[in-house]
Amino acid sequence: MKATLAASHPPRIFAVNTLMVALVTVAVSSGSGAAAGTSVAADNSRSQWTAFGRDAGGTQYSPLRLINRSNVAGLTVAWTHKSGDVILAPSPKGTSYEVTPLHANDTLYYCTPLNKVFALDPATGVQRWMFDPHAAAGGEKPLASEPRRASNCRAVAYWEAPNASAAHAICNKRVFKGDTFGRLYAIDADTGKACTDFGAAKGHPGFSTHADYDNHGLGGVIAIPAPPVVINDLVVVSIASNDGIANATDGMIRAFDVRSGELRWEWDVIPAELRDKTGSANVWSTMSADPVRGLIFLPTTSPSIDYYGGGRQFPLPMADATVALDARTGQPVWAYQLVHHDLFDYDLPGHPVLATIRKGGQSIDVAIQQTKMGWLFVFDRATGKPVFPIVERKVPATTMPGDVAAPTQPVSPGIAAFAHQTLQRDQLFGLTALDRAQCQRKFDALRYEGMYTPPSSQGTLLFPSALGGGNWGGAAFDPNTNLLIVKAENLATQIRVVPKDQPDSSYPSVDYLNRPMVGTKFRVEGELFMSSLGLPCTPPPWGMLSAIDMDSGKLVWQMPLGQIKKVGINSPAAWGSPNIGGPMVTAGGLIFIGATMDSVIRAFDVTSGKELWKASLPAPGMAVPMTYEVGGRQFVVIAAGGNARAGAALDDSLIAFALPQAAAVARSP
Repeated sequence: MKATLAASHPPRIFAVNTLMVALVTVAVSSGSGAAAGTSVAADNSRSQWTAFGRDAGGTQYSPLRLINRSNVAGLTVAWTHKSGDVILAPSPKGTSYEVTPLHANDTLYYCTPLNKVFALDPATGVQRWMFDPHAAAGGEKPLASEPRRASNCRAVAYWEAPNASAAHAICNKRVFKGDTFGRLYAIDADTGKACTDFGAAKGHPGFSTHADYDNHGLGGVIAIPAPPVVINDLVVVSIASNDGIANATDGMIRAFDVRSGELRWEWDVIPAELRDKTGSANVWSTMSADPVRGLIFLPTTSPSIDYYGGGRQFPLPMADATVALDARTGQPVWAYQLVHHDLFDYDLPGHPVLATIRKGGQSIDVAIQQTKMGWLFVFDRATGKPVFPIVERKVPATTMPGDVAAPTQPVSPGIAAFAHQTLQRDQLFGLTALDRAQCQRKFDALRYEGMYTPPSSQGTLLFPSALGGGNWGGAAFDPNTNLLIVKAENLATQIRVVPKDQPDSSYPSVDYLNRPMVGTKFRVEGELFMSSLGLPCTPPPWGMLSAIDMDSGKLVWQMPLGQIKKVGINSPAAWGSPNIGGPMVTAGGLIFIGATMDSVIRAFDVTSGKELWKASLPAPGMAVPMTYEVGGRQFVVIAAGGNARAGAALDDSLIAFALPQAAAVARSP
């Protein structure tokens, strides 16, 4: 058993096909990465934001500089769009508003938690069209017959044909949207009508769906959790899964033809011979792409079940890995596993940022992978070779029967950690001596031997928690300063793996910390490591923003991010805030970020971390901001709708800021 497990660790770079890497390298050097005459994802000019992270590589950087250090303090609300798609209820019924709009085709496109897509005038926020698959259009039946349910939609994707502007044909420009029912819709970008050639061959004009294919496993979860990715003439989507089922749905990745919706290829992260034993290891977060090299980059997640591995004691080298797929075939070019035999739900929470860094006097095309553990792993984009050294560090063993933990885990000591990674008893937080002592008593009762302490029947302290450390949307790269800007939160959770014949405890109801673990003899119980006052026992700051030099790997600055509001009172700024979302960087020398619990968007100086501007929002802006230019005016836009799962205030506002002109409110009919 030990030998089998260890076998998955040494070959950390998975060179699937050395010849394939060589072919990709030749294609890059000859300029043939994208075939002549193929369609393009979009015009990536100065004023466009055509993918979740602006560019296909997800740098979350804009070259716009009309708003800069000297004038950012003058930003005011330019317009607000209210979609009407909000459910004011606790999770799981309440909405989570995490979208980053796209700016393409002289239009702003965004999706809502209730499965709609809006197209807005980018200068005024006035609605141009709205797509609703649950509504009948032109006398036809709705594309979606199921009742609406709240779900995440972090972005749509955009594609246009090479002759799109000249031809003016319907659906020569397309918006793609995935939904919680596993459907991928193709929408005409000019009119908002369904593209009926897409999916027609399968009998459902207007969409393609995971439901048409074998997803290998149980649970029936086939939602599309990540924004679609367009690369050349393909639109690529992932699949959701239920980590609480031993043989869960596999982490399928599928590529569809952008015109016909026909399946071009599919890739399963779980090897075929193991599909009946485990599942998941899916991509729930964002993906990135390198159209020149023809590569799609995936941050894969933990295999099922995530907190207990007794049923999956075999190598799964593509799980919890940064994976580069060949966009032509869907086959891996390289992969690097960053968590072995994951027992911690330390899945990779965001896309590898594809940037060109300056290191050692050279420009290097890299993929930068943030993690929940607070480590950054940096790879040569073409080969997967580490740019900063990665070493294996010995970690604690598991005490759970039937399982064997990985003896070591990869760490990246050559580059600064961006989150706190250790807890000490005498540093635990408390507003008073009493609640601090309460946190210390909890600490003493739990197993904690540092990061990677496996869950146990005694109860284990996980720090960083499965919330991160890092999480989705959390990093942006500034090519001007060579700085990676990355946010983190510093929270711990307590996890207990309990035999099912023991009575239930008083832990919260079923969620990502509390599940029956179907297919095992155990269930998992967990909660945040909090005092009775409802504050984290971990020492503040609970949220941080950091700048890391990608040449030296050293921390340039680090500061608390945000505040917590309790009974109408803001906590001290030094405490920071738990956060969801991420930063955007601009050529104006600015970082824009919402993410925090205090319903504020802020702008910081990228070189110093100094706060230069902030504005109140109607609810937390738990999304990645974006920016664009129209008519000589730069706008900064953020979705300010909160997140039901975080217990935040909820709303349906998309808010644009700009240097002063008359403000307006555009409401949906």
